[in-house]
Amino acid sequence: MPGPLVGYKVLDMSRVLAGPWAGQLLADMGAEVIKIERPIVGDDTRHWGPPYLKDKAGNNTEDAAYYFCANRGKQSVTVDITQPDGQQIIRQLAAQADVLIENYKVGGLKKYGLDYSSLAAINPRLVYCSITGFGQTGPYANRPGYDFLIQGMGGLMSVTGEPTDANGHGGPVRAGVAVTDLFSGMYAANAIQGALLERHSSNLGQHIDIGLLDVQAAVLANQASNYLVGGDVPGRIGNSHPNIVPYQAFATADGHLILAVGNDVQFQRFCEVINQPQLAQDSRYESNRARVENRESLCALINELIKTANTKDWLQRFESSNVPCGPINTIDQVFADPQILARGMLISMADTRGGEIPLVANPINYSRSTIDYTVPPPELGSSTESILGEYLEYSALDIAALRNKSVI
Repeated sequence: MPGPLVGYKVLDMSRVLAGPWAGQLLADMGAEVIKIERPIVGDDTRHWGPPYLKDKAGNNTEDAAYYFCANRGKQSVTVDITQPDGQQIIRQLAAQADVLIENYKVGGLKKYGLDYSSLAAINPRLVYCSITGFGQTGPYANRPGYDFLIQGMGGLMSVTGEPTDANGHGGPVRAGVAVTDLFSGMYAANAIQGALLERHSSNLGQHIDIGLLDVQAAVLANQASNYLVGGDVPGRIGNSHPNIVPYQAFATADGHLILAVGNDVQFQRFCEVINQPQLAQDSRYESNRARVENRESLCALINELIKTANTKDWLQRFESSNVPCGPINTIDQVFADPQILARGMLISMADTRGGEIPLVANPINYSRSTIDYTVPPPELGSSTESILGEYLEYSALDIAALRNKSVI
């Protein structure tokens, strides 16, 4: 079966990560995605290297590895939207599109006549998704927003990292990937699909307003609920879990492992493995509530016990007794993991310059529909002439004139 979004056309005017992530997700599900990029420069992430994709001779190409993580399944069209001819190209494409994604600053496209109101007048069925740091309204609406800033402002860094000790060690830490951007892209893609479903009954598109700060507040999840319901402000507790014990990383004789003991039965099995069955009967530890209240003494004891054997030995013992545990893999170990390989999470796509681009697969597995891996991340402007000629019926002379004026 084809992907569930086959037949839908998406105009992706976004750059960097949040918007492109949404566009790639829609492309993976079969939508036709046209990526609009600045002539010569393109998406900022094309230059966020090293590393860069190497050609068949081993030389660096113009495109950084970062770009490839969020732009497969798209056709690249270069358009200078500051010029009237460029604006006209966008209007013509938007007239045919089902979806437009953009992440310009609030009001940034209005001066070009490319805002939602202007394009909805041309295509009332257009679903127009704006992604900004702080949304279209509110006192911060005109501020620039970046993932790192939002992780801080949105509370994530206040619960990520080790507590600061008496010597000043520890402190807030950002997540190792731009999770606020990624979550925003996923919320955007979900919102877009919801609007497309609603359009079946209304026959109208609508404007979707996604703000990174809103998203970060939303994905605080249980930490937000702990505060809103319990009244206590959560803090940084390193790799520990605020509501479950033992649920953290522990040092072994030769490295680290993760224990994720989620209930009392699992804790009983855990105690058997570490040869301390009496702990499961101890009133300080017999229930999760008690273990959370006595976290410090229990984890100090576990720390000493876990140090007595190496990681591999402990993992074998815990796994054989069905105690949730796992290693802390480096990224090379992730992509050598037999489960990752068995699930098809490592793919490669052909590229005329480098031969093959290794990529991370989409984690969605449909029982009937397919995920589309037919279009590799595009070279800058590689589809400009074909889109203008086939979609908009521009002649070769028209296209040449636009090139001469640096519109494309």
